[in-house]
Amino acid sequence: MLGTVLLIILILLLVGALPSWPHSSAWGYGPSGILGTILVIVLILVLLGRL
Repeated sequence: MLGTVLLIILILLLVGALPSWPHSSAWGYGPSGILGTILVIVLILVLLGRL
């Protein structure tokens, strides 16, 4: 249950960090790249049953 909630929160953060919004266009792909990496790690942990 905790893994699913964490996965949903990370997906929402990833969508919010995409540089398509006017206020974040100067950020580049840094925030979305970091959140994407965290999302992949959490997804692997959820699929392996470690989270």
